[in-house]
Amino acid sequence: MRVTLVHPAGFNFVPGQPDFSVLANRMPPIGIMQLASWLEKFGHDVQLHDCLGPYAPPGIAANVEIILATEPELVGFSATTSGFMDAVDMALAIKTRRPDIRIVFGNVHVSSLGAPILEHFPEIDWLVIGEGEGALLDLADGKPLNEIGNLIWRDDAGRIVVNPRRDRILDLDELPFPAYEKLAGFPHAYHLPLFAYEKRHGATMITSRGCPYTCSFCDRTVFERLYKTNSAQYTYDHMKYLRDHFGVYHINMYDDLFTAKKQRVMDLCDLLIEKPLGVQFNCAIRTGHTSDEMLRKLKAAGALMVSMGIESADPAMMERHKAGVTLDAVRDTVRQIHAAGLRAKGLFIFGMPGETPETVRTTSDFILSLDLDEMNMTKFSPLHGAPIWDECASGAGGSMIEDWRLMNCLNFVYLPEGFASREEMDALYNWHVKRFYDSRGYRRRFAKRLWQHRWSLWHVLRNLPQTIAAARYFSANQAAIEQAGRDFALHPRQPLGLKPQLSTELQIDNLVSMSPVPMTRRQAMKSIIPVVYEGAACRPPTPPSAGL
Repeated sequence: MRVTLVHPAGFNFVPGQPDFSVLANRMPPIGIMQLASWLEKFGHDVQLHDCLGPYAPPGIAANVEIILATEPELVGFSATTSGFMDAVDMALAIKTRRPDIRIVFGNVHVSSLGAPILEHFPEIDWLVIGEGEGALLDLADGKPLNEIGNLIWRDDAGRIVVNPRRDRILDLDELPFPAYEKLAGFPHAYHLPLFAYEKRHGATMITSRGCPYTCSFCDRTVFERLYKTNSAQYTYDHMKYLRDHFGVYHINMYDDLFTAKKQRVMDLCDLLIEKPLGVQFNCAIRTGHTSDEMLRKLKAAGALMVSMGIESADPAMMERHKAGVTLDAVRDTVRQIHAAGLRAKGLFIFGMPGETPETVRTTSDFILSLDLDEMNMTKFSPLHGAPIWDECASGAGGSMIEDWRLMNCLNFVYLPEGFASREEMDALYNWHVKRFYDSRGYRRRFAKRLWQHRWSLWHVLRNLPQTIAAARYFSANQAAIEQAGRDFALHPRQPLGLKPQLSTELQIDNLVSMSPVPMTRRQAMKSIIPVVYEGAACRPPTPPSAGL
């Protein structure tokens, strides 16, 4: 079958304004690249179109023309929440021109909302929830719809049918490497975040699926509770493939938690030390769960920088949203990272429930005290499948603008009751970012590494006209931009108030995670499944991974 897989653009900066964010960071869409190589492994003809790619035109109509030019029989959209309505607009245009083309949607947004999506968007034929390889291959092979796990579809009477979940892929090494070669402009026209790498060209890899932890803000509906990884040898071979075939010499590992399985990481480091590739990489660790030995090994293997999710420096916020992480552990981990000769990057979230101007200033003070090499502060966007969603949607501790296009972690869609306005949040956010990058410590470190950052500097210089234009545009139009954000109209077809469709296990995880008092999974299960527990005959079966 001829299949075209599409990565929609959505809004990646300010709604209705020019998107200059790709000047600083343009990442390949690993998800559809992985699906493409999988389908081609079984004989299907697959094309990719990245609407955020270096050669993609602006606008829905122009991108639809490119998709139709591939003459697809099946078009698959991999859409996050912020890109979903762009994907819908493209799907409608495709169906209007070519009603015979089948349209399938996947990724986190449809995995968390499920069947109600089909009720609102008739141009979508099918939804694939969860892991996509098996269901998409079955569709391309023409397997009967009622036999395809992870599929949501309509029967001949127009009724929506939700098929059971299929088993996860247990051995990720069965997957071929993503189809980098199908991505126009890779790797030279894609680039990693500025000043976070020393060597060119750069690429991204994902070497695991899922995460063993439950944070309040994280949506786990795609991979649910099962955490699986590629082997050390597969990961090494993947890195070597990128170097040998594409001239890639820096890789960002975008696993949720790269070091969750210690032995795998140590084995990979041993391979990279014994047979060096000359490739540097960045990865994510977990605060308080990383040894000096592992950090030294990562450095010897070629790691340049490790990042850690901290989220906030307010103890009450940390306890609520990032259980198990303490400020003392964060300080110790940063010291360990620097002692190993690595760069330390802190990841923070601004604007979760409970946030106030005081908690933000506390976090800002803490960030400057850590002597971090890099920092990223994300604007909180509620995700439908995350434990915190119900609280945000209820309005109990703040107000939310449920505009999917704005849920991109670059706009404040949630206003905690501790703030008077989103403009106040933006002002405080901008104050902190300027404070960090103007700090003496950051400037000193940056100056020392100026030559190491020469490729980032070259990228800035090469795009200097666009960079200057962007700076002038936003400085000259600040008031208009803020007004546009306030007046931005909801997409006329976007529904409001859809409820997440979560498995029992995720409901239990979310309830335990958000409970104001300690709660066991057994207690949570009793509240979700109202069953009388006296007597074995009426006791519900224990889920295989419930850990009761």
